[in-house]
Amino acid sequence: MRIVAGELRRRKLLANPGQNTRPITDRAKVMLFDHIRDFLPGKRVLDVYSGTGSLGFESLSRGAKSVVFCEQDHRAHELLVQNATDLGVTARTLCWRVDCLRCSFKAKGDQGWYPYDILFFDPPYHMIKTLKRGSPLYRSLLRLTRDELSTPNALMVVRTPCESVFDLPEAWVPFRVLTLGSMDMHLLRKEGITTETVPDDDTE
Repeated sequence: MRIVAGELRRRKLLANPGQNTRPITDRAKVMLFDHIRDFLPGKRVLDVYSGTGSLGFESLSRGAKSVVFCEQDHRAHELLVQNATDLGVTARTLCWRVDCLRCSFKAKGDQGWYPYDILFFDPPYHMIKTLKRGSPLYRSLLRLTRDELSTPNALMVVRTPCESVFDLPEAWVPFRVLTLGSMDMHLLRKEGITTETVPDDDTE
């Protein structure tokens, strides 16, 4: 696994063996970042279910200001921290080992990590079938609509198996789907004022 373009181009990333973190392929990453690269310079990024950080580090390489990584798996988090160190970007990253279903997404510190401009939401594929109104995964997406966490017109990318059926909070409005093989990458915009009750309990 490597960084495709930008200041860190061709730098290699440590990856967690097995299927737990399901790293994105270079081909898919090229397709995705060809569509979002103009949004990246100077932006604050949140990478939820980050694995060892492929999407977040690619964003930094292409000009993002900072990245907060959220990952629960112990080994993936260790490799994530090592990747940040090896790339020399620890000052621009926060590697947060946390349960993403219960995360407040309020990164601690005085660096001004949020509100986030670009959000990657990449849960394990088997969780997508649970993305239904009222579920913990749905509430995580709903929590991210809060103005203190995401900017107006924030961009979100959700990766799912191809042709998956799931629910999204009304504030996240789909505007494009990128399909590659058995994978869909859904590009969403935060729009309007949600009428849904935004949860803030059971977080850490």
